[in-house]
Amino acid sequence: MNKSYYIETYGCQMNVADSELVSGLLTREGYTESKDIHDADAIFVNTCAIREHAEDKVHSRLGYYQQIKKKNPGMIIGVLGCMAQNLKDDILESKPYVDIVLGPDSYRRLSEMIRERNGESDHLVDTKLSRFEVYDDMFPSRSEGINAWISIMRGCDKFCTFCIVPFTRGRERSRSLNSIVDEAAKAVADGFVEITLLGQNVNSYNYDGLGFHELLEAVAQFPGLKRIRYTSPHPQDMTQEVLDVMAKHENICNYVHLPLQAGNDRVLKQMNRTYTKKEFITLANKIRKTLPGAGISTDIIVGFPGENEAEFQETIEVMEMIKFDSAFTFKYSSRPGTKAAEFEDHVSESEKQNRLERVIETQKQHTLLRNKELVGRTELVLVEKESKRSSDQWAGRTDSNKLVIFDKGDVQVKDLVPVRIKDARGISLHGEIIQIQEMEGA
Repeated sequence: MNKSYYIETYGCQMNVADSELVSGLLTREGYTESKDIHDADAIFVNTCAIREHAEDKVHSRLGYYQQIKKKNPGMIIGVLGCMAQNLKDDILESKPYVDIVLGPDSYRRLSEMIRERNGESDHLVDTKLSRFEVYDDMFPSRSEGINAWISIMRGCDKFCTFCIVPFTRGRERSRSLNSIVDEAAKAVADGFVEITLLGQNVNSYNYDGLGFHELLEAVAQFPGLKRIRYTSPHPQDMTQEVLDVMAKHENICNYVHLPLQAGNDRVLKQMNRTYTKKEFITLANKIRKTLPGAGISTDIIVGFPGENEAEFQETIEVMEMIKFDSAFTFKYSSRPGTKAAEFEDHVSESEKQNRLERVIETQKQHTLLRNKELVGRTELVLVEKESKRSSDQWAGRTDSNKLVIFDKGDVQVKDLVPVRIKDARGISLHGEIIQIQEMEGA
């Protein structure tokens, strides 16, 4: 009888890519993906351990899976990914109904484990980290869509004191350039028009002496790719060569995600971020000089242990100087096993919340300011989906990663169309499609 599986994913884009990898593996083994969790023979949750909130959601979902399994005792429940790596003992002790616990470097064993579990084995666990596994020969199974996430490397060697990734995903190792280009080719053949190159620190990519800028150059020359994005780089490793390649190729999006985390040098040193406030500002200015009109987004953590008000104000100061186009903002969350978990002098929860709200309000102003700079200009927008506001409108993004809403006209999803920006409201832009003749005469 044909077996089916259901998979849920929590956390970052890396987890999304890993879930597609697991789906591809199971599909090749003859399993089919179930659209209904209650009908599945196996349920997998791909987990994230970066923040406590993500772990709490997974614990809640596992309780729900247990209720489903009571009605279908033969069902297999598996916990995959970073949380499996980090909390395997706790999962097995507190959740005996979980059958399989599999870390991010052990996905190749999944089908074998399912077969063993069907034979009434005990709980099956494999969370060994690898210095070599990059799943070079495994293609993911993707749903139809616009963008394909392509993992170019795994792990991280930075050891930021707040981050658990090196302990849950291991040390850095890169895929071969040829395997990445082959996956891009398959994505294009499957109908995807945009790819995002993915890694914990993409610009430290290194395979046989080839760096990230050389990978970008190779992928950009592949026919059929309308857009190329990447995430996330580390400021220390961002090079002029990468920016020059971006400037050279129109299909590489004019957008950089550049995580700041904090604006004070002492806090940055405590975080082991390996750059200073001045170096970060200089880099942001270099990006905007090399790539005029580039969108720059960032990550910001407030309330790191020992961060005082004056040091926090320096984060606001950097925001005011750079005026990021958007930001992902977080309150510091202590993760067991990280160096920062040993730090004392914790900031109170109420103060963290206060600082977070101030960062969010500052960013709202900067996002609107950056968006207003595009009013009256014509931007190429990739049509991605129907707008949530109206079935008569499309939603898509500029190459600087800004959301644009516009009337449908005679275009379809996946088309790259010129849109004149007429208004900026909050995080979204509003515009109208223009004819090519108008664009040439503008």
